[in-house]
Order: sequence, then structure tokens, then C-alpha cells
Amino acid sequence: MTPRASKGYTAGTEPPMPEMRIVKEPISRTDLAAIATERFGDLVKAVVDVRLRLMAIGGELHADEEQALLEQGSAQADLWGINLYPERQGEDWLEYDSMINIRPSAGNRSREVEEEGVRKLIKEIVAEKITG
Repeated sequence: MTPRASKGYTAGTEPPMPEMRIVKEPISRTDLAAIATERFGDLVKAVVDVRLRLMAIGGELHADEEQALLEQGSAQADLWGINLYPERQGEDWLEYDSMINIRPSAGNRSREVEEEGVRKLIKEIVAEKITG
């Protein structure tokens, strides 16, 4: 059962899914939690541009968010997929896991963001963009 179905929605009566958006200015963790509830229940997929210091959130797939950022002028080499769990605290709320992170030619051979410096930069950008 999907999170939306568990709320009593039936096919054809569900409200529209939240829109994917580019986060340039900070949003609250409460807003992020609302997106999580409407999309997947407990998580929000996000793609962070480590050069432009912005992120896309609310997409169904990291690849959708990646495409939105590319259309805004981001370079693919600067984009990293993450998952955010707004209800969790500490280090557990950010997960560096996405299929778009697999880049053998750049030395990243798994879904995880392997380079510690990139992970640190992602964490800083997320802290700038998500308040509370």
C-alpha cells in the first residue's frame, strides 16, 4: 500500500502530487516533512548541485530532479543524489544514496557518495537550504 493510499485516497481521487522544485532559498524542515508525507511517506529525494549550491526536491526519481537542474544550467558532474528523512535527527536524516551517483569514470563506483569532501559539501548545502 502506498503512503497516499494508506490515507484513504483511492485511484482517481488522490490530490495531485507535490511539484518538484528547485531550492535556492531556505525552506523549513516542516515544509520538507509535508513533501515527504505526500510523496513517499518518510523521505524526500533530492539532488544537490555542489557548484551552484542549490538543490532540487520533490521528484519521484533522482533522475527527474537531475534533469530539472541540468535544464537550469547545472553540470552533471556537480550533481549528487541524496535522500532526506525530515523526521529523523542527527546524521540519520541525510542519506547519500542514489543511482545517479554511480560514476565509475569519476571514481564513484557505487550509489553512495564515496568522496568525504563531496559528502561534507553536500551536508553544508543541505544545512543552508533546510532550516529547523
